[in-house]
Amino acid sequence: MTKHIITQEEYEATKELASRNKLKRVDKRLQVVILRYEGKKDEEIGAKLGYVRKRVSQLCAEFKKVGLEEYSRHKYGGNHRNMSVEDEADFFQQFEEKAAKGQVLTVAEISEAYFEKIGKPAHNGIYRVLHKRGWRTIMPRSKHPKKASDEEIESSKKLKKFTKS
Repeated sequence: MTKHIITQEEYEATKELASRNKLKRVDKRLQVVILRYEGKKDEEIGAKLGYVRKRVSQLCAEFKKVGLEEYSRHKYGGNHRNMSVEDEADFFQQFEEKAAKGQVLTVAEISEAYFEKIGKPAHNGIYRVLHKRGWRTIMPRSKHPKKASDEEIESSKKLKKFTKS
């Protein structure tokens, strides 16, 4: 197992970039390179930054392989929306009108229309969108929670059949 040696130039460039960086994840990766140059062992670096020893070694290998620019690039994207906020609001307007009229809506019905609109299946993405828009599952009760038992109902009936004996 060879150690990936960090040069003086790489160290200085990394230190300078770390001083300008504002992203927490990128800074943590840069600190791995800085601490490795300063002579810290992988176990020490891992304990300080919250990595396991093997991950520290992997990060240093990645740094040497791809270079500082690619290593320090923010690789974590966000906003994986299939529609803009306005398009989404327009799309859900039809279902909000149905719900306001008291009609029953199902996730299958909404997801089918959603997939048709975006042109691809989004698997469980529809649940995330529904949750974001404040939708929740409401189901009709099978029976009233305070309904009396069948025996109580029978005993309370006023009209009973009388037979002559």
